[in-house]
Amino acid sequence: MKLKRQKNQPKGPLVLPAAGENVILSTSAGGRLPARVTACESGSLTVAIMVPSKPLSESQLAALVVDYSDVRGRVRLHGAAVVVDPNEPDLLRIDDPRSIEILQQREFVRVQSARPVALSSPRDALHIDTYTVDLSGGGFMLAGPDSLKVGFEVHFRLSLGEDVLPIAGKGMVVRIDRGRPAVAIEELSDLDRRRLVRFIFDCQRVERRRGLETDGRHGS
Repeated sequence: MKLKRQKNQPKGPLVLPAAGENVILSTSAGGRLPARVTACESGSLTVAIMVPSKPLSESQLAALVVDYSDVRGRVRLHGAAVVVDPNEPDLLRIDDPRSIEILQQREFVRVQSARPVALSSPRDALHIDTYTVDLSGGGFMLAGPDSLKVGFEVHFRLSLGEDVLPIAGKGMVVRIDRGRPAVAIEELSDLDRRRLVRFIFDCQRVERRRGLETDGRHGS
């Protein structure tokens, strides 16, 4: 079963993220900055960078890409990015935003699954053993701990079961939801990504089978 990321041009009007939603700003140098939408108007999107960072240069602003998720999958858009106020270089406005690609939603199907995961970060001198709350092909929600903050870059080793090699990669904490950190996967080998997506599909099949068995018992 061969699974790979599908890149498509969007069909229909572009749906921009609403005010208050979290996004990721990707720079030409490969950096990824967590940000939050502060305003969304026709033909314009204003975002605030949520982590300490150096002011973006004109070349970085020109190549800036906004990553976010909607009902179709993971969306990447580009526009004319400018600093709203020189005294607040973390507040940016993206004019004339337009989608440049969409990663199909099937890769980001989310399932509830408690799997052991080990996190480490040489930069932040941490090593944490915790569990996932849910999983998708694009990231996972963790049960904790509170010490993880938005913007932390982490290495992870995620167990998919006994006698199965864990998958390993790099990610970033992109939001905290009621005390639970959400990690977006940034680096993962093609093999491990296929293994993760296959695991998610297997979880879905198990849940559907349980649902059918429950319905059968209720109908008997």
